[in-house]
Amino acid sequence: MAALRRKFGEDYQVVNTNRAATFSAPVKKKRQRFVDKNGRCNVQHGNLGGETSRYFSDLFTTLVDLKWRWNMLIFILTYTIAWLVMASMWWIIAYIRGDLNHGHDASYTPCVANVYNFPSAFLFFIETEATIGYGYRYITEKCPEGIILFLFQSLMGSIVDAFLIGCMFIKMSQPKKRAETLMFSQDAVISQRDGKLCLMFRVGNLRNSHMVSAQIRCKLIKSRQTPEGEFLPLDQCELDVGFGTGADQLFLVSPLTICHEINPKSPFFDLSQRSLMNEEFEIVVILEGIVETTGMTCQARTSYTEDEVLWGHRFLPVMSLEEGFFRVDYSQFHSTFEVPTPPYSVKEHEEKNSLPSPLSTPTPTLTESYGARRDRVFSVDCINISEERRGGTGGRLPSKLQRMSSSGKEDLQRKVLLLSSQHSEKACSTGDLPLKLQRLSSSPGPEAENRLQLKSLKVGFEPMTQSTGDLYQHSPTPKLSPSPVPMHSPLLSARGRPEDNLPAKLRKMNADR
Repeated sequence: MAALRRKFGEDYQVVNTNRAATFSAPVKKKRQRFVDKNGRCNVQHGNLGGETSRYFSDLFTTLVDLKWRWNMLIFILTYTIAWLVMASMWWIIAYIRGDLNHGHDASYTPCVANVYNFPSAFLFFIETEATIGYGYRYITEKCPEGIILFLFQSLMGSIVDAFLIGCMFIKMSQPKKRAETLMFSQDAVISQRDGKLCLMFRVGNLRNSHMVSAQIRCKLIKSRQTPEGEFLPLDQCELDVGFGTGADQLFLVSPLTICHEINPKSPFFDLSQRSLMNEEFEIVVILEGIVETTGMTCQARTSYTEDEVLWGHRFLPVMSLEEGFFRVDYSQFHSTFEVPTPPYSVKEHEEKNSLPSPLSTPTPTLTESYGARRDRVFSVDCINISEERRGGTGGRLPSKLQRMSSSGKEDLQRKVLLLSSQHSEKACSTGDLPLKLQRLSSSPGPEAENRLQLKSLKVGFEPMTQSTGDLYQHSPTPKLSPSPVPMHSPLLSARGRPEDNLPAKLRKMNADR
């Protein structure tokens, strides 16, 4: 294309002869901004009616707010009219007294010496007002009305000078021009910082003089509709840029990147890369501070529309360390580069993380199941130890009955161990046996053993995760304190009355004894 233009001239254009319909992406119409990039607010007040009189009640502020062309016009017209009016008053006094007809009469004493016409009266007023005092024109003591007019002229002249000169001084010393040396980045960016999605923009100060107590604020301008159906055009919402942490207080010596964290309290909580293309909003940035040289408050403003917010970008660094100082490269002030950024919103990210995952569902481990089951396991040795700790429970029985009871329990232990070794499960506690087997275990004799063997073959043991041998290996010294005793265990019954576990015949013999 460049070669064709060089050959045929700059007026050469390429004409598309394809009659087929070509698709072109719709161009988004540039909408009206609420605040321009230079900080000017695009708001005009109309149909004030009778409210215009309020402007004259604060005339000084009205004059200061006017543009320079109107200020200069009012300044010139005010002095010109005042001079003409006062000169006319001096001419009228001379005309009434007849001084104009005796201008060259040496024996006549006029009100103002050497005033013969209006130009001479005008010059007298200018010389008096400007305190030039040439000495040729002066007021004589024969004119009391001239003395009164002179006093009035001095007072009115001082008031007009103070009003107009003060207005011009305030107009010239306004810190609006100081805001011209405060820079904002052309675009705002959205990317991750410290693992959080943030909206960021950059500010800078071109002057060496500092901004004292600089503070920054952000407003989101967006129309919305309330749940009650009320439409709020250009509704203003505050954006948090570190008000709670003090990050909004700036030490603006070098360019700073202002960060707004997008969290559930942010109005951009549900903003994603796709929804950003369909949104309509405007972010107004307000930077305030005190000018160090004048002590006056300065405010700089700018705004960012949705087209000026770049998703997945970050600002280029502008600071570099030189020999003895830090250098700021303002040529890279507005430059950005792309960084990997999730395209979805923070709301979608939190909802995705809150969904339960089947892989993360907690399941009881082998150790936990073993510990839960182990709480219900009692070995036969624990029964013997508990009986020994009870002390004199068996000592209250006859010696013959004690020997019978001990021999029966030893056979019971041997048979229980034999049955547990034949199965892969564990049944190491008489508390896990049925109540009928527990009663048989406490009655000695060959009949009890046979009945115990038959009953144990019919009863299915509860599956366990560890055999009796393993239990002995892991707990060589059994303890009673960490293991809960089952409610139907013979330990609890033995602690109450040991004679209740004996057959009726033995209980009767014990009662007779």
